Amino acid sequence: MRSARGIVQEFRLTSQERGGALVIGIAGDLDIVTSRELDELLTASRRLHDRIVLDLSAVEFMDTSSLAVIVGHWKAMQSGGGSLALAGARYQHNKTLWITGLADRLPMFATVDLAVAS
Repeated sequence: MRSARGIVQEFRLTSQERGGALVIGIAGDLDIVTSRELDELLTASRRLHDRIVLDLSAVEFMDTSSLAVIVGHWKAMQSGGGSLALAGARYQHNKTLWITGLADRLPMFATVDLAVAS
């Protein structure tokens, strides 16, 4: 992935606890390769946390494989009494979520602070 300055940025996942939720920060492209890393982190995180917020504010690209990972974990958490919310998704990702009808179902917030406070 290239930034506006032409510098190649790496895919990164971070996590921290905030306000009773685990916030997972994602930076870079979410595609068929990197969505596997997200899937593994979410699988491990769900064992320890019942509230997860995905910070998508630094995601440059999201394909359908990554969307499938997110939806799968959202459904699993919801059925287990937990919650998974999205925060900071950029317009192009929000648009995809609206087109697929997922925006009506997935909890989405403009910022991580709003998601954690909900």
